[in-house]
Amino acid sequence: MAFTNYTSFVTTVENYLARSDLTSVIPDFVELAQERLSRDLRVQEMLKVATANTVAGDKNIAFPSDFLELREIHIDGTPVYTLEFQTPDKFFRNGKTSESGVPTNFTMLGAEFQFAPVPDGTQTVQILYYAKPDFISASTASNVYLAYFPDALLYATLAEAQPYLMNDERIAVWSSMYDRAIANIRENDKGATFSSATLNVTTS
Repeated sequence: MAFTNYTSFVTTVENYLARSDLTSVIPDFVELAQERLSRDLRVQEMLKVATANTVAGDKNIAFPSDFLELREIHIDGTPVYTLEFQTPDKFFRNGKTSESGVPTNFTMLGAEFQFAPVPDGTQTVQILYYAKPDFISASTASNVYLAYFPDALLYATLAEAQPYLMNDERIAVWSSMYDRAIANIRENDKGATFSSATLNVTTS
């Protein structure tokens, strides 16, 4: 690929659009494209691990600031304590929400994890999650999208540019190429090993 950083990527976009008068708006197209990728992709390259400590009497822990979607969560210890996901309605009907102890269940509300029983001390929670990367920009040369999925980023950027340029007939072209790239990325990611013990939703 000819584009390996933000500056060369913008130049490539200009070349594809055959326009040199879009300097002020191309950053908007690039940002919108990255928002699209953040919604559409959940792949190994986006995984991160974070830890947080519970506080006695506080049932909440905030999501990491770049949180997109949970992959796995547990309490570190000997042994490791597995946390079982419950939907909010099931969680709040669970009598454990009024108990104190080492959490066994969790739910997600807003931008927080909530645990039951309510932590009775400091426990270290490890969170494996899909992270939203810092977007490439004049101050951020590269990120996971540009490094691993440059074709999808380019096609998404070009698709976002077309309404501004009133080239409606080109939206379908770039969107189709973007969709094909995303499908290929997801197919290649299928070999990843996913835990079967996480997000075990109970229904009774």
